[in-house]
Amino acid sequence: MAVAGALLLLTLPLLAGAGLLAATQNRGRWLFRQRRPGWHGQLFTLYKIQTMSDARDAAGQLLPDAQRLPALGRWLRATSLDELPQLWNILRGDLSLVGPRPLLPEYLPLYSPTQARRHEVRPGLTGWAQVNGRNALSWEEKFAYDVWYVDHLSFGLDLTILWRTAGRALRGSDVTAPGQATTTAFRGSPPPPVSS
Repeated sequence: MAVAGALLLLTLPLLAGAGLLAATQNRGRWLFRQRRPGWHGQLFTLYKIQTMSDARDAAGQLLPDAQRLPALGRWLRATSLDELPQLWNILRGDLSLVGPRPLLPEYLPLYSPTQARRHEVRPGLTGWAQVNGRNALSWEEKFAYDVWYVDHLSFGLDLTILWRTAGRALRGSDVTAPGQATTTAFRGSPPPPVSS
């Protein structure tokens, strides 16, 4: 938590600048809040900088992600500046610096028992899946990396992940899934093939 507090103070100018840009784009709104499952699946409020607009069609339905993610939002995501408010989540005890990324509550009943083990540790600002492909990975690959992290948790591994995260943030790599503006929704993993 002390590290997160120091990082929050150091990055405050970046956070303020990114928030101001987002507010200009989003009619004054700059902070995105969403409920996410954390340790043992307990829900908490995750904070991010707002990168997508709330543009809707004539029927009032949200437009596809690609149409709601402007150039500024793509840049904020590529640089990971949109994640800076999550340092506050770390100070609150919702997140750790390193751990499986917190996903959506609707995914909880879709996990296999093995995939659900990602909730045996506190979720993180960055994780093993993020430094091994991030959104370029399939959901099955992401969850395999998350569970591997749970089974190999160590201070040395966390330092490795933080170092590799810094490099990926500077490069802005693997921010989106191939052919997607953001990433595809998780619908559950296909059942394993039945051996004859």
